Amino acid sequence: MTERTRVLIADDHVHAREAIREILSAYGTYDIVSEASNGEEAVAATIALQPELVLMDINMPSVDGFEATRQIKRQSPETKIIMLTVSEDSTHLFQALKEGAQGYLLKNIGLTEWDRYIQAVLDDDTPFSKQLIQETLQSLVSSKETKPNPLSTREQQVLELVVAGASNRVISEQLYISEHTVKNHIKSLLRKLNVHNRVELVRVAYKNGWIT
Repeated sequence: MTERTRVLIADDHVHAREAIREILSAYGTYDIVSEASNGEEAVAATIALQPELVLMDINMPSVDGFEATRQIKRQSPETKIIMLTVSEDSTHLFQALKEGAQGYLLKNIGLTEWDRYIQAVLDDDTPFSKQLIQETLQSLVSSKETKPNPLSTREQQVLELVVAGASNRVISEQLYISEHTVKNHIKSLLRKLNVHNRVELVRVAYKNGWIT
């Protein structure tokens, strides 16, 4: 039996929440444990119910999605968060990832893409565009310093491919290891560097002088 993922939906528009619930229900692998109409409710429900995944709208009253993500990650770091938006503004994406979100989903993407993207996030397999990686590196130009590198040789190889924007499948092909092994290396890197997503991983590695 396929394990079901416990999900919390946070969006201030009731019709949007209904639409998201219908999309997820169609797959049969998600349990909607709660819904929230603002960031404050989302934080409280996440702490109380500990869902594996939060689908978080950015623009909400009281507490917006960015602040709610920051608070959730501080209190429940294992919870994965995907930001929901209708905008392709890269500054929103960059801000969401800085706050600790694992991904960024456009509400108007095709129905079949929702499950594919969510599963990628749950598997720590959400490569980001080279443009976003470049913007991340440019924002750190003045703060780069060199610190001892705690990574193993294999972890360093995986990290360099993450910087190149490679997916888990591509990394496995490049290094001749299984995708399961790649996933374990990614989890180890995130845990070792105390970050929540691949962009943060790149940021920390670059800032500490472990990649160029």
